[in-house]
Amino acid sequence: MTATEPTETTATEPTATAASAGAARTPAEAMAAARDHLLGLQAPEGWWKGELQTNVTMDAEDLLLREFLGIRTADDTREAARWIRSQQAPDGTWANFHDGPPDLSTTVEAYVALRLAGDEPDAPHMRRAAAFIRGEGGIPATRVFTRFWLAMFGHWPWDELPVVPPEMVFLPRWFPLNVYDFACWARQTIVPLTVVAAKRPVRPLPFALEELRSGRPVRRGRRGRWGLPGWDEAFGALDRALRVYERRPLPGLRKAALRRAGEWIIARQEPDGSWGGIQPPWVYSLLALHLLGHGLDHPVVRRGLEGLERFTIRDAKGRRLEACQSPVWDTVLAMNALVDAGVPADHPALEAATEWVLGEEVRGPGDWSVRRPDLPPGGWAFEFDNDYYPDTDDTAEAVLALGRVGRPEAEPAIERGVRWMAGMVSRDGGFGAFDADNTRALCRRLPFCDFGEVIDPPSADVTAHVVEALSLRGMADSTLVKRAVVWLLRAQEDDGSWFGRWGANHVYGTGSVVPALVAAGVRPEKPVIRRAVRWLERYQREDGGWGEDLRSYRDPEWVGHGVSTASQTAWALLALLAAGERGRAVERGVRWLVERQRPDGTWDEEHFTGTGFPGDFYINYHLYRLVFPLSALGRYVKEIGS
Repeated sequence: MTATEPTETTATEPTATAASAGAARTPAEAMAAARDHLLGLQAPEGWWKGELQTNVTMDAEDLLLREFLGIRTADDTREAARWIRSQQAPDGTWANFHDGPPDLSTTVEAYVALRLAGDEPDAPHMRRAAAFIRGEGGIPATRVFTRFWLAMFGHWPWDELPVVPPEMVFLPRWFPLNVYDFACWARQTIVPLTVVAAKRPVRPLPFALEELRSGRPVRRGRRGRWGLPGWDEAFGALDRALRVYERRPLPGLRKAALRRAGEWIIARQEPDGSWGGIQPPWVYSLLALHLLGHGLDHPVVRRGLEGLERFTIRDAKGRRLEACQSPVWDTVLAMNALVDAGVPADHPALEAATEWVLGEEVRGPGDWSVRRPDLPPGGWAFEFDNDYYPDTDDTAEAVLALGRVGRPEAEPAIERGVRWMAGMVSRDGGFGAFDADNTRALCRRLPFCDFGEVIDPPSADVTAHVVEALSLRGMADSTLVKRAVVWLLRAQEDDGSWFGRWGANHVYGTGSVVPALVAAGVRPEKPVIRRAVRWLERYQREDGGWGEDLRSYRDPEWVGHGVSTASQTAWALLALLAAGERGRAVERGVRWLVERQRPDGTWDEEHFTGTGFPGDFYINYHLYRLVFPLSALGRYVKEIGS
């Protein structure tokens, strides 16, 4: 590392106990231990699901939602506060991922939640948090969504927030900035947000937040970050025009827009009470419906509140919410890992998993139909209940898993999934996750879009998974796959890696693309593969593992650098093995996994390696530390032996 590269001295390495536990095992023995542990985690219904850990804004906003609705209980508050405190860094701040830098908005939301729990501002941990907040500019410097929450409780003026008019639900699909220009997760959040912004509720909290104010000027979103002359002025003019309208909206139009928004929200509630199976649209939809006059006893609201319980974890660490749940994703990854480990297709675990996955197939239309109205439905979603939003990534992994297990009764579902997945290709030949051609970057420039990525363009990792799945189905020579391969070739970075949209980061992207290209018929000796191999070898750490810190999404100095993790080491090994590598880099990586395996067959992994929004929101998939190492060890043992 040069002097300009990031240091890693504060990160946590695997413990000596974990490292020594697997030291005497061979790769085949390590594989068997991981296989047995994974088999033991299967639910009786046939699925697997690891915890999906994010950051404490989930828990803070849950308390704020319950305070706003008047349903916050002392027990929930006490246990949530205990969890939030446990995640506070010694300097008083909260980060968005393990060992990450302090995040201002997350710290503000956590601070307010702890004030709700009764923590006094003069307590040492609160004083440290408040000092950091003031030093970073205070409440005015937080993200727009944090200030929306504060406005609902009287701690920020509504007039100083961006205007989000509900009339946008009437914009036709061809018009710029209509709701379908936004990614599914963003549109599901923005539509209810328009209701909240139009209603401008204020329900004061029983305390002030003067200790968080710094006197600095308001930061309005992220305008100016793109360096495109004229755009900031144009959006400034649009914002001023909307503010004029907001002072005197047309009564009939506003009433109709609020009614349409409410109908749009209700129509998209899932059977489990969620919206899209994810937290942001869920909480805003409940707020919006409440403000539209739906009481707590209304079936939709009641089902929404009851559904949150399914996402709540209570244990010795406290009470916390999962931002989402990933049973389909976890299950198909587990199936692929078990097949890699040599588990026979007729094993009861794979038979049960197959039956469950087949039952989760999406058979109806969803928002994806807006751009593909003639495409028959099919495929799979990420969650237990999310039938409006299947995605190509889960579908690709499900097609892979079901195809490798090879049960005849799965063929019709596989064919429907392949047909749907193929129909979701974008014009440029690549694949986004939830929508086709969801690429209008204009959405990113709106003042209120500072909460993460708001569009769903094709990405290398998703496109690679689709290519791999379709190649397994014998479609490597199809025009569809050839165009996707060309897309991947063009997406390769100058250094030989690929950007990882849904996993951290270039290690994930490269670990996804190389096996896909080889499956599609790209020979391992080709320059595109050789450049990727050299990149992986260059960034292998001294301990033999691979790790890339999530800061790489914002700071290129972190690309390829970070504490070694089990999942990222496995991603690198999967790429190297697919490329035909059998030398020192592979041996060192396998040794890293074997030596750091826990006695129970899994691995420790505190660091987050999943990505929700690059640069903004990250995930620790608790099953990643097991399924990907099992796949890597299984393929290694099959190719090289114990």
